[in-house]
Amino acid sequence: MTETVISPAAALEAVAAALPVRRTAVPLTGKRVGKLDVDPVKGFAAIGGGNLALPAANAQVSRMIAEIDRTDRLFIESGYPIAVFLDTHEPGKPEYPYPPHCEAGSGEENLVEELSWLDGAPGVTLMRKDCINGVVGTTDLATGRNRLFDWIAANGIETLVVDGICTDICVLQAVQALLSARNHGMTGPLREIVVYEPGCATYDLPLDTARGLGLHDTAAHPQRVAHHMGLYLMQASGAVIADELLLQTP
Repeated sequence: MTETVISPAAALEAVAAALPVRRTAVPLTGKRVGKLDVDPVKGFAAIGGGNLALPAANAQVSRMIAEIDRTDRLFIESGYPIAVFLDTHEPGKPEYPYPPHCEAGSGEENLVEELSWLDGAPGVTLMRKDCINGVVGTTDLATGRNRLFDWIAANGIETLVVDGICTDICVLQAVQALLSARNHGMTGPLREIVVYEPGCATYDLPLDTARGLGLHDTAAHPQRVAHHMGLYLMQASGAVIADELLLQTP
């Protein structure tokens, strides 16, 4: 039997037609707003930064970093609080199915150079997490308290803007967990979650590349298709997908 291999572009066209994502401009002025940047760390977004980092420059990831930088500066200028997840793992403790990454002390767990200014910036809170799902990863096992929920409540956040990497993995799980927690009454004032698409990115591993590395076909991860699916699933769970944030600065 002859194998039919669909190109990533054709796959994206088919998926987008069957599972559309509605992007919209979202006004933020006058709302009680906060922002969550998910894992813009060297181990994911710096070229050669680690086992799960970029092997070469990538336009989607470069756009993500630039948009996080731009929008974070606007949020700080407007006095809106920002939380930043930093994927940080205990050395030697695996996170299946991934190889070791972002281990504490390796440097991979720190902000990419372009965003290093966020460490110590006014209104910015860094939160280290030790698993894919940042809501789970910011929960204190001893007390059951959740640092992200406490931050949302302390800042009276009703609309939370989320961006980061990877769209279909860490960003997706954080957004879905937050939506479920909101519906369960665990997030205080939080009412709306907005995913800022230009500030999101994921990695690229086409099928032929996966095979060339000796990986199973299921390791294939065409970037644009995976990015779209992450957006679709967050939208289907109740998030608003934004292609523009309308923010009036002072």
